[in-house]
Amino acid sequence: MSDVFIHLDGVCVEFPVYNAHGRSLKRALVHMTTGGHLGLDRNDRVVVRALEDINLQIEHGDRLALIGHNGAGKTTMLRVLAGVYEPTRGQITSNGRIAALSDIMLGIDMESTGHENISIRGRLLGLSQKEVEKRRDEIAEFSELGDYLNMPVRTYSSGMVLRLAFAVSTCVVPDILLLDEWIGAGDATFLGKAQERLNNLVGETGILVLATHSVALAQRVCNRAIWMEHGTIRASGPIDEVISAYGMATGASAGDLARTPQPAVGEVPA
Repeated sequence: MSDVFIHLDGVCVEFPVYNAHGRSLKRALVHMTTGGHLGLDRNDRVVVRALEDINLQIEHGDRLALIGHNGAGKTTMLRVLAGVYEPTRGQITSNGRIAALSDIMLGIDMESTGHENISIRGRLLGLSQKEVEKRRDEIAEFSELGDYLNMPVRTYSSGMVLRLAFAVSTCVVPDILLLDEWIGAGDATFLGKAQERLNNLVGETGILVLATHSVALAQRVCNRAIWMEHGTIRASGPIDEVISAYGMATGASAGDLARTPQPAVGEVPA
């Protein structure tokens, strides 16, 4: 669909710090921090300001990279876009089916069989049971698990579990795809097929939002970027311009940024 979009208007996300009691302690905590990462809300509660005054328009065809240091707000941004977190203030409007592949293991029940987990994970992705059944054979074939799909997942190796989760999570092309780092799945023989499928998924989706520590990856698959710092957008624009600004501010050369390692297969990014 050509009218796919996500618009954020003045979006803020705050998390209360419930064990901060007493006015003097609250003020001390706020004054100890830099960058305004902690603050006081209108009820005088200490809050972590995970996102602050985010204004962003993501349109059909955008391949948007979220870059920045750990704790900059990249994962929080993805969770807001996915609807996991509600903004404390501001508004999000969107059009299109959203799939968040930030945790492909979500919903996997180790005591259930592979086939049962195809149904569980499929329903979590928003598929009806009829849609799950329509795709079951294709998912089973892609996973290469064969008769193991009739056995409890607790009997699988870690690579087999990843293959099952990946096969289900990527069985439908969404309008909007959210990725927290690039996904690898399974052993070396399966990895090539998984990477090809993910590349196809990225190519066919209307919008991609990718949070990554790998600048080389961002340059390869994205055309836009936002540089996040302390829950705010420090820079936004074409991918090369934002990465250049990020490199100048952090003192990293273009060569250093290009060599930023990607997470290993199955590795959870920090």
